[in-house]
Amino acid sequence: MEGTNPVNKKLAAALSGGAVLVLALTGCGGDDNSDKLNSWAETVCDGVQPQAKKIEAANASIQKQTSDSSRPADVQKTDAQAFQDMSDAYKAMGAAVQKAGAPDVDGGEKKQKAAVSELNQLSSSYASLKKQVEELDTKDQAKFADGLKDIASELNKLSESGNDALKDLEEGDVGQAMAKQASCKSASAPASATTS
Repeated sequence: MEGTNPVNKKLAAALSGGAVLVLALTGCGGDDNSDKLNSWAETVCDGVQPQAKKIEAANASIQKQTSDSSRPADVQKTDAQAFQDMSDAYKAMGAAVQKAGAPDVDGGEKKQKAAVSELNQLSSSYASLKKQVEELDTKDQAKFADGLKDIASELNKLSESGNDALKDLEEGDVGQAMAKQASCKSASAPASATTS
């Protein structure tokens, strides 16, 4: 058994990129907007914030399990649980955006639908990663490491793509309204600290 496990570290690095997605739902700026838009932003931010925390905790649990001495079975268990939590969190975020309705801006309905669809897609992607990690052979260290490599590259893809609709949703007035919500501010602070 090797003394170091760079694959685990690679996985942790890829995961911290996933935290960027949470940021897409937290705006910046701060002009005055309509009451309607502020109320929409409050609904979304209040729904998203606990999920952002859940994703952050899942990230942290994987980071923690990346020491050189981690046993494959422990890594597998931790990662599977973390991916499940992330999948649930993105699904709940999608539900929060769905429930809030369309923001009171031009093309709001289209933007909202695209963001909900994207969040649900992310939820499915993490659910499929959970399945992948559960199917890895923990008895064979080399095989397990190879499997983790594949998962890390999937995670990289996920963090690079997959938040365009969210960015689009929170452009302009929507982003400014979200920036004023206390829950969105507290959702973005921890997430940005984990992005690499």
